[in-house]
Amino acid sequence: FPTGGTIHGINGIVEAYSNGRGTVKIRSKTHFEDRGGGRQRLVATELPYSVNKSRLIESIADLVRDKRIDGITDLRDESDRHGIRLVIELRRDVIGEVVLNQLYKHTDLQSSFGINMLALVNDRPVTMGLREMLSHFVAFREEVVRRRTEYELRKAKERAHILEGLVIALDNLDEVIALIRGSGDVQEASHKLQETFDLSEIQAKAILEMRLQKLTSLEVEKVKADLADTLKLIMQLEEILASEEEILAIVREELVEVRDRYGDDRRTQIDFDESELQMEDLVPNIKVVVSITSGNYIKRQDIDSYRVQRRGGKGLRGQSLKETDYVEELFVTLNHNYLLFFTNLGRVYWLKTFRVPESGRHSRGVPIVNLLPNLQEGEEVVAFRSIQEFDDEHYLFFATKKGKVKKTPLSAYSHPRVTGIIALKILEDDHLISVRLSDGKQDVLLATRNGQTIRFKESDVRAMGRSAAGVRGIRLRPGDEVVSLALAKEGHDVLTVTVNGFGKRTNIEEYRVIRRGGMGVKGIITSERNGPIVAVRMVSEGDELMVSSREGMIVRIPVYESVTNQIRCMGRVTQGVRLMRLDEADAVITVGVLKQADEEAVDEEIGEGGEPVE
Repeated sequence: FPTGGTIHGINGIVEAYSNGRGTVKIRSKTHFEDRGGGRQRLVATELPYSVNKSRLIESIADLVRDKRIDGITDLRDESDRHGIRLVIELRRDVIGEVVLNQLYKHTDLQSSFGINMLALVNDRPVTMGLREMLSHFVAFREEVVRRRTEYELRKAKERAHILEGLVIALDNLDEVIALIRGSGDVQEASHKLQETFDLSEIQAKAILEMRLQKLTSLEVEKVKADLADTLKLIMQLEEILASEEEILAIVREELVEVRDRYGDDRRTQIDFDESELQMEDLVPNIKVVVSITSGNYIKRQDIDSYRVQRRGGKGLRGQSLKETDYVEELFVTLNHNYLLFFTNLGRVYWLKTFRVPESGRHSRGVPIVNLLPNLQEGEEVVAFRSIQEFDDEHYLFFATKKGKVKKTPLSAYSHPRVTGIIALKILEDDHLISVRLSDGKQDVLLATRNGQTIRFKESDVRAMGRSAAGVRGIRLRPGDEVVSLALAKEGHDVLTVTVNGFGKRTNIEEYRVIRRGGMGVKGIITSERNGPIVAVRMVSEGDELMVSSREGMIVRIPVYESVTNQIRCMGRVTQGVRLMRLDEADAVITVGVLKQADEEAVDEEIGEGGEPVE
């Protein structure tokens, strides 16, 4: 570009050169100058192509006035005949790179330039990539050289033909002169020359038009030398036309000549190394709390706001929820960490934490589907994970309704697309029910609707790729299905809740470890009183249970209560106690566990950065 600047990133160039269309981002050429005393100024010396300097200055001033950009104290134009110099004075306490990134984001200090590689091919407009365009251009140049050579060959042959006639006339000069003097007119002389010396009409005409000076011996030799050179040229031109390599060599030679004559130094530099400007550059990577409700609402809060909420006592700390909704999971994470959303169809969607709208304490948040516009018909989010780093030391463990389980390295999910990618292959009449993050060394619990529970080593499941369907985790009886997946934790109990509002707590040691693929053992009696299992959760001291019903009823129960012992510890093959009194047509539909950790425990979770507070 004539105004210089820097093309930031090569993705747009690659796209344009591959497909014929693309957009490149052009940045102003900038640098920082130290003013002393910890102050800096930002100076722009080149602007993106077609950017109006006056309008750019106005837009920066408007942003500062509206407080959309903070940290700029002065703005002036010091441009002169030597070039552009736009000076932006910065406040002492600001980070210059942050201000620069904000200017790139909100002003024409960075602008986009569309590339449309359109050309006429056989009189039709065609958009082409670089390879195709170069192919057409080389073919065009070959055709130009070929047609030019054919033209030069035709002219050379015509000249050789005339020169051959002149040489014949000069070699028979006396006879030619006598023949011409004996003719009555030009036509007769031409006719006699053609008949006598077997000449063409063109050759005869050239002889008759020849000047007398050609009759000198010097001129005769020049004519013969001219003929020899012309015949040599004809041979060269014919060799060119007979060889594709010769034509391409001429094309290259002429291109090099144009380059040497008109080429100059590149004005717009291409920044290959730096990544494209990301939203992360504008968002501080601070600790936040992300809450997800049973109704699939999600919101993000600053960690300080969360701590203020905790001092408010029990409950939802002022969060405005529907009667049937409750906070199901809390993630203490960082703004730049990743959220993975897993759906019933076995797909996973990727979202940066800061993309979740920040909400106040009284806000319910936004529906998750609003953040994932590419969900397919019939697709629902069934599991969430907060990930700080996609490493090879951790795994995602999956379970489906039909008893399939799969373990895949976390690193396999490091490059999901906005449109989602396959997390695991879902077979017919099956769907994903749960996903857990593990280190590959834990025990796995699967619970079925009809009361069976199996515990097996996670190591019994080998690591598989993303598109694998998994292996059998539990053998199901006809009509049964898996409803819960849990990872056994030391010091935790197994909490089982049934559809009719009954439940119990059982020591994890009562579930012996067996090989995966078995039928498991009875986890609770699914009698007519209890009904089928709704959920199985791992619980520990201080946890609270949130149970909601189809009719919108919701109860919050301490799992461990020293006085009333509401959910007492029982054996496996028992019916449990009533957790929630339901109307005849009502039923339990969701079960969640709330951690009641103290302030120090929350700080510890924050320090680890990214694991869910379940």
